[in-house]
Amino acid sequence: MNWLVKKSSAYWRLTRMDKPIGILLLLWPTLWALWLASAGKPDLKVLAVFVLGTVLMRAAGCVMNDMADRNFDGHVARTRHRPLATGEVSVKEALLLAMILSLIAFALVMQLNKLTVLLSFPALFLAASYPLTKRVIAIPQAYLGVAFGFGIPMAYAAQTGSIPGIAWFLLLGNVFWAIAYDTEYAMVDRADDLKIGIRSSAIFFGPRDVAAIMLSYGVLLGVLLLTGLHYGLDWPYYLGLIIAAMLAVYHYLLIRERQPARCFKAFLHNNWLGAVVFFGLAASYALHFSS
Repeated sequence: MNWLVKKSSAYWRLTRMDKPIGILLLLWPTLWALWLASAGKPDLKVLAVFVLGTVLMRAAGCVMNDMADRNFDGHVARTRHRPLATGEVSVKEALLLAMILSLIAFALVMQLNKLTVLLSFPALFLAASYPLTKRVIAIPQAYLGVAFGFGIPMAYAAQTGSIPGIAWFLLLGNVFWAIAYDTEYAMVDRADDLKIGIRSSAIFFGPRDVAAIMLSYGVLLGVLLLTGLHYGLDWPYYLGLIIAAMLAVYHYLLIRERQPARCFKAFLHNNWLGAVVFFGLAASYALHFSS
């Protein structure tokens, strides 16, 4: 029984279920897309599939990331206690766990239309290949933004059976959001990443890292503003964008001195930025329905 408890704890930590920030950063853009694609009335079955699928694929993605990084994590202060780095979980166990999680997620997607099922294959490829980009791409955070935002075109496909241009525009905005928040995250590990040869946007931008983050927030907010105008959304949505902009300014205050603990706090705080955009969006549609 003690062995089972220890293994369960290791799997729980391997899939980052103890750190739900990744789930939320995946979920908010997907919910934006579902509400926009459905004019504020998403199909409940589609909503349930995407929420559960987000949890499962984020868990699988964490396992795949740790398999790729298992020889590096032990050399980074923040990751040296991860289950694969410590040997609590074997590579075979991790591979099996990732396969099971991915298959369950695929079984959920199979309940949706053909286009959404077809899009699940590039979504899986993006999730599986992202860890490798840290060896070859100067700004792997941009690739992460595509992987984390691929729920946007999938949401439109599931809700409407098509993918309009605005879905790809929103995905572009999510790429810049990921560059912003994951650069904050990468600033925490910059010294260790330089030692072991891992690439990151924090290293690429160098002394311009803070400026690049704020510019990325600006692009995201610009995309969201134009999206709201495209859909003719009501004032609660724009109030949400104003609050999101204020949160971005708060993040600047946290990261401007590049202290690792404050940079990590800014990264975690992006959950609230995504949330206020969503609740502004939902309130906008609710106001429309009540009028």
